[in-house]
Amino acid sequence: MAFLNVEIKAVCRDPGSIRNYLLTHAAELKGTDEQTDTYFNVARGRLKLREGNIENNLIFYERKNKAGPKNSRFHLVTVEDAKGLKEVLATSVGIKVIVKKRREIYYIRNVKFHIDEVPGLGSFLEIEAGNILADLGEKELKDQCDFYMKEFGVKEVDLIDVSYSDLLLTKIK
Repeated sequence: MAFLNVEIKAVCRDPGSIRNYLLTHAAELKGTDEQTDTYFNVARGRLKLREGNIENNLIFYERKNKAGPKNSRFHLVTVEDAKGLKEVLATSVGIKVIVKKRREIYYIRNVKFHIDEVPGLGSFLEIEAGNILADLGEKELKDQCDFYMKEFGVKEVDLIDVSYSDLLLTKIK
């Protein structure tokens, strides 16, 4: 089953202020996850295997590269044998890039917030207003995303239009 997020990624110049806002606005802290995302070569969209101490999923998603709120349609499968799945995917389609990050995960209702530290790239904020936990349409999800962007004071200049994988691939070249 496919789900929808309306999401943004932005440079996070003050993770402490974001963390403080979330904690003083009844956000539920799920924890801090040390994640490894292995991106595989695919004909369309993005396919990644996420390995962490909180989240372990195979995720396929399609999202346009644009700054600001954007739709991301995704499929998510919980993975029990990440090592075995990674070996099969690496052998069959090949690894595109590996992204390691430290991620704080928070929720306010159906909106998921990440404060990420990505070695070599810096600190980032992600806001994901999603329908995986609530039966909401695209407009409601966009309104939620816009609301939190304003609350956090996200500036247009700080918005990132691509994934961490794209940023790392650009840096490697």
